[in-house]
Amino acid sequence: MTMPIVVKLDDMLHARRMTLTQLADRIGITLANLSILKTGKARAVRFSTLEAICEVLQCQPGDLLEYAPSAAADEATAPAAARPTLKRQLKTVQEEA
Repeated sequence: MTMPIVVKLDDMLHARRMTLTQLADRIGITLANLSILKTGKARAVRFSTLEAICEVLQCQPGDLLEYAPSAAADEATAPAAARPTLKRQLKTVQEEA
């Protein structure tokens, strides 16, 4: 299940012509942890980290985070038939062979 919070760090980095490595060096966080945040896999973010990112990128927290409940809700409520299982996919391949 995905979270309804979308991280737009990649967009801000692109707009500022900065790499993730440069940002990590400037705010003193590991590249691995920053990558987890950037890909939206983080379950939480410290305010101190958010503050440091905003300071370096000269932006507001709302420039980095977006609340998009419909995308997460759509995925969670999609009918099982709309989400083919691996078993169904393999069966189809075997039938074609």
